[in-house]
Amino acid sequence: MIFEVKGSRFKVQGTRFPCNAWKPVKAQDVKSRSFSHSPLYLVPCTLNLARQRGFTLLELTVVLFVVVLGFSVIGLNLSSGSDSTEIKAAARDIVSALRYARGQALMLRQETTLTMDLEDNSYTVSGKDKLYQIPEDIEVTVVTAQTELTGNGSANIRFFADGSSTGGRITLERAHAAWKIDINWLTGQIELESE
Repeated sequence: MIFEVKGSRFKVQGTRFPCNAWKPVKAQDVKSRSFSHSPLYLVPCTLNLARQRGFTLLELTVVLFVVVLGFSVIGLNLSSGSDSTEIKAAARDIVSALRYARGQALMLRQETTLTMDLEDNSYTVSGKDKLYQIPEDIEVTVVTAQTELTGNGSANIRFFADGSSTGGRITLERAHAAWKIDINWLTGQIELESE
C-alpha cells in the first residue's frame, strides 16, 4: 500500500496487526513528532483480541473425546489383524515350500511333491524330513489332480523336471479371512492372493 503525506511517499510492506483496514487520523490525535506537520494520515486499526485467548472446556472435551474414539478404533483394528496376519503367514510358508519343491525339481531333474495332510493340518516336501504344521483353527482345502489324492486324507502337488506341475489350488480359511494359492499346471507358477 502506498500513501502520500505532504509530498513524501511512504510504502507500507506489511503490518503486525490482524486487521487489513486502515483508518484516517488527524495529526492532533497523534503524539508523535514525525507526523505532526501532516494534517491527515493513515494508521492500522486494532482488534480487541482479549476474548479469544483460550479454549472453552466444552471445546477441549469434544477434542479429547474424538482423540479417544480414534485410538479405540485403531486398537480394535490391530487386535483383529492378528488373526489375518497368522493365516497370511501360513499361506506364505506354503507358497515358499511350493517354490522350493519346484526349484528342486528343476535343479535335480526329478519329480518333487508337496504332500498336504488334511487331517493333521500339516505338510511335507519330498526330500526333506521336516513336518510343517498349520494352526488347527485354519481350515485347509486342496484341489488337485485325481491321481494325486490318497485315501487317508492326503493330497499331493507334484512338480516335474521341466517345471510343470499337476496344478491345483490350496485354500486357507479362518473366520472371515481367506487366502488361496493357485498352482499353474503348465508352467508350475505359484500365485498367492486373498479372497
